[in-house]
Amino acid sequence: MSFVIGIAGGTGSGKTTIARAVAAALAPEHVATLEHDWYYRDRSELSLEEKSQLNFDHPDSLETSLLIEHLRVLKSGRAVEVPGYDFKTHARTVDTRRIEPKPVLIVEGILVFVEPALRELMNVKIFVDTDADIRLMRRIRRDIEHRGRTFQQIREQYYKTVRPMHLAFVEPSKRWADVLIPEGGNNAVALDLVTSRLREVIAQSPNAR
Repeated sequence: MSFVIGIAGGTGSGKTTIARAVAAALAPEHVATLEHDWYYRDRSELSLEEKSQLNFDHPDSLETSLLIEHLRVLKSGRAVEVPGYDFKTHARTVDTRRIEPKPVLIVEGILVFVEPALRELMNVKIFVDTDADIRLMRRIRRDIEHRGRTFQQIREQYYKTVRPMHLAFVEPSKRWADVLIPEGGNNAVALDLVTSRLREVIAQSPNAR
């Protein structure tokens, strides 16, 4: 049975940095990561203009039921084929990736604490709590450098969906967290505590032997 750690937080909070740092601190054969972003619903039937009007920060934009199914399969000891998503075209990719069951499974995304059935599969829930201005600046840089967006597109999306959905869904989900980590990946003390606990879990796991 895998030990599941959920990592949530607002866009640009540093949750992905935390997830990658935790994974990097463990041996590759002991940990696997599932990103909620992989499970955005395929909207390839829509035009680019129509896709640009979609609310990608609402829970309904994600196929969370499939993530839940995959997590249950992994916890039962079987591998899964997870989807991929192209943020430039707003469509799922043709290729999937195979995720093998591991002693530690990391589930990461801004909305992973919203769905009760997903929360129930987590052994530890971490919320990365970072100030809004820092999160916004990180998002602007990411979307320009990696997702081909203009500053005007980012600004419009932020005020139309990102900020309202953060206040409606992401921020309230903080109450479900077992651990709050301020300032994302810059918090070395928190990272050390988390990874130390996970090494204990791995040492006690029959799958790690």
